[in-house]
Amino acid sequence: MIPKIANRIEFWIVLFFLVRLIGITNPPIEPGHSWRQVTGLMVARNYLEVDANIIYPRVDDNKGETGIIGMEFPVMNYLYFSISKVFGYTHWYGRLINLIISSLGLLYFYKLIVQLKFSCRTAFLSTIILAGSIWFCFSRKMMPDTFCISLMFIGLYYGIMYLQKQKVINLMLYIVISSVAILSKIPAGIYILCLVPLFFGERYNPKAWVFLGLATLIPIVLAYNWYFIWNPKLAIEYGNWYNIGKPIREGILETGENIDKVFRNFYFHAFSGYSAFLFFIIGLFVMFFKKEKKLIVGFFVLFSIFVVYILKSGFFFYHHNYYIIPFVPVMALIAGYACSFIKPKWLYVSLLVVFAGEGIANQQHDFFVNKSEVYKLKLENIADSISQKNDLILINGNENPQLIYLAHRKGWTCTDMQLLEDEYIHTVSMKGCKYIFVNKHTQLTALGEQKIFEDEDFAVYETKTSIGL
Repeated sequence: MIPKIANRIEFWIVLFFLVRLIGITNPPIEPGHSWRQVTGLMVARNYLEVDANIIYPRVDDNKGETGIIGMEFPVMNYLYFSISKVFGYTHWYGRLINLIISSLGLLYFYKLIVQLKFSCRTAFLSTIILAGSIWFCFSRKMMPDTFCISLMFIGLYYGIMYLQKQKVINLMLYIVISSVAILSKIPAGIYILCLVPLFFGERYNPKAWVFLGLATLIPIVLAYNWYFIWNPKLAIEYGNWYNIGKPIREGILETGENIDKVFRNFYFHAFSGYSAFLFFIIGLFVMFFKKEKKLIVGFFVLFSIFVVYILKSGFFFYHHNYYIIPFVPVMALIAGYACSFIKPKWLYVSLLVVFAGEGIANQQHDFFVNKSEVYKLKLENIADSISQKNDLILINGNENPQLIYLAHRKGWTCTDMQLLEDEYIHTVSMKGCKYIFVNKHTQLTALGEQKIFEDEDFAVYETKTSIGL
């Protein structure tokens, strides 16, 4: 019984799901990308507490204004809000939402590979390799990177099913799910190009291709309107705008000057190790040797678009390892394709153990809370003891909004140096800041304001403006 179950990809997806439940309720204070997670958490919580209008996402570090920002279409955040509306707010819902959708994404990744006429063995091996890659860690964070790619796999699967069976329900599912995927994050859209080798390699009903092509315009138009019309409008009206990339010339310059870091995203961060990357390289040679036209065409189409994405991202690509996530499924497919030619079962199973073991070992730290960070969790209790929920605060988060989120207040996140600038303190005070929270772990210097609270971790000062001085 056990060997038969172990031959099914569903068994391994469920197993990976269960393993990733370890620490799922942890607060967002793990070492990696807490800043990115709390941004999403702020948006979800503000839908619940401030305004549920989905097209006006807002954050807590609002600089005394609305906090409305341009960002990815907040599908994941709104799901989080909807659950919180029923069960009450708690920080880990977002992790679980992403984990569920990203686990489904693994299943549909497998199904897609089979639909693209690769062997079930290739699909199985590729899916296990993807599950142990950077996907393993980021699929349990409150971040949309694996979430959007997973939705794209699901949408594409139904798009291909439409080509095969011409059922309207499949076309509708393709439109809706792929639209949500690309709106959640633009890079998910590169996988629409998986249809290119199908167009040249499979004989489907021409009429079905026309309808699918027209349907594909819908997610593209929706994404264009959100990212290039609505978000700039928010920026003009509210003066708050998140990263939409670099001018291509600047991106090329930054990428060229840091090409070693760019390559590291491929040879290490993609699989959180080196062994699976080695088989990705082997797979590239094998696909040319075997003249695997469909794989060659698909790879170069997707890679060409991904290079544009790298150049457009510039600094952000090599500075943040999760920027490689959109291309990792391609790399996993090619690595799995290479492994599929290994005949002895014990050998390829051993390789999978090495791939997954190395990847998980290099990511296991993300499952546990660093004890040195736990002190931050008392911030809300401190804030509640001295202030009202609507009081604006300043806190030295040093470009990470984590502390202002944990304080459950709105206002300013500043650097340690800004705390020492009288003019800056005066400016935020005049804009309504009532309290200054100082994280003593990064800033020990006493301020010239009235101190109203202090313990071993934090000091809180009341601004002179707020007390009428």
